[in-house]
Amino acid sequence: MKRKVIVIGIGAGNPDFITIQAIDAMNRVDVFFIPDKGAEKADLVRVRRQILDRYVRDRPFRMVEYRVPTRRQGGDSYEETVATWHAEIGQAYRQLIGEKLGESEVGAFLVWGDPTLYDSTLRILQHLRATGGFELDYDVVPGISSVQALAAQHKVAINAIGRAVLITNGRDMAEGFPHNVDSAVVLLNADKALRTADGELDAYWGAYLGTPEEILVSGKLKDVVDEIERIRLAARTEHGWIMDCILLKKPSGDVD
Repeated sequence: MKRKVIVIGIGAGNPDFITIQAIDAMNRVDVFFIPDKGAEKADLVRVRRQILDRYVRDRPFRMVEYRVPTRRQGGDSYEETVATWHAEIGQAYRQLIGEKLGESEVGAFLVWGDPTLYDSTLRILQHLRATGGFELDYDVVPGISSVQALAAQHKVAINAIGRAVLITNGRDMAEGFPHNVDSAVVLLNADKALRTADGELDAYWGAYLGTPEEILVSGKLKDVVDEIERIRLAARTEHGWIMDCILLKKPSGDVD
């Protein structure tokens, strides 16, 4: 009999972001696998528990916490480092699903934001299904991503009419703003994009989106870059972690 897992997007930090589809899915789950990323990120565990307490009704369930392996820093190849890290997480998943989830039960991973956007849970489960030594089936429930939350909080459309949008990371954006797009959302390593991008771009930055700690800054990039870097450093120091992203847009009428 196949083991069944649901990958549920829980939004960018606000329990109000949970969709009806996600609520229905959570109320079919027997075992929730809760990642423990250490004391610095205990808030992420707390929010997951709050979501379950709020939305799962009249159904017994178990929560199984697991320690998330730490990605090694440095190394010659970023891709190889990430592949090794994902393999270690896959080993943790294999043990969780094989030992903690009965064949007639449904398990779930509560994924921050949307599981199809800049998250590796699906890739790891795909690999596990091929190599795990047991049959595995999984469904995916989308969530409100940080991209959507950022644009909504700033009350701005992500795209320009008839123009392309790029979703990328700061590591790639450090090479410069692409010439064939008018809007770029930087999700990881956003700090790397701040000093290399054109200062005339319109910038919409946010951290801890949807949470009580939410911070928003907007303006011409050249005018707000110092403020963003100062706030970002202070927030990371205060909380021990930060999740942030930035939308960069060419000014209206500035088309290549």
